[in-house]
Amino acid sequence: MRTRMLALTSAVCGAALLGAAALPASASGSSSGSASGSAQEPETDADAGVVTAAELLAEVRACSRISKGRYRTDSGSAKATVPVCGTRDAVFWKADMDIDCDGRKTRACNRKTDPYFLPETAFQSSRGEPLDSAALPHVVVPGPSKVWDYRKSGLTGGSVVAVVYRDRVRYGVIGDTGPTGIIGEASYAMAKALGIDPDPSTGGAESGVTYIAFKNSRISPIESRARAQSRGAALAREFVGRS
Repeated sequence: MRTRMLALTSAVCGAALLGAAALPASASGSSSGSASGSAQEPETDADAGVVTAAELLAEVRACSRISKGRYRTDSGSAKATVPVCGTRDAVFWKADMDIDCDGRKTRACNRKTDPYFLPETAFQSSRGEPLDSAALPHVVVPGPSKVWDYRKSGLTGGSVVAVVYRDRVRYGVIGDTGPTGIIGEASYAMAKALGIDPDPSTGGAESGVTYIAFKNSRISPIESRARAQSRGAALAREFVGRS
């Protein structure tokens, strides 16, 4: 369900991407013009050594709040109910998922498919281009405010994230910023990788999504799906005490 406010994206620097699959392809490749930019996903949660959703969720059962207040999940939400929580190595929040389709114009993401479409993202690719939300799974964080400033938590564009939905875990990076009072948003490609309807107007998940952002984990180049995947998997193993 897409009811988010118009994202206030400002050019910051650096950028993001994810890899649900350990593919070496560049996130900014020409194939991203298709809505099926994340169609190939050879990795499954049954693969050897993969940290499960249950393992990650067990580590974020309790919240040590680091935000000064709480966030709404949508612009029309009556109350702010979502805190940002912290551990020694990560920051996390539990919310819904609205669909971010901003950035590079594609068949999936454009002004016709997304009434809130903006042709830019807060973080750019290493080529200085807006991210392709249809092909690059990434997470949106609220813009810095008195409630919480992601930059003070060791996060930036390209920081590695794990997103958990039901029994699925997918890795990516922080790729965009949104309204300062709203939390719970990820790219078209991230939603698709998690089995969530990625339609920017009618898709998303109303609840049950956990976002775990690892501190001081920025990958370079941030377009590399393989690096996002491998770094995310390694950080997740450390997070649950496997290594």
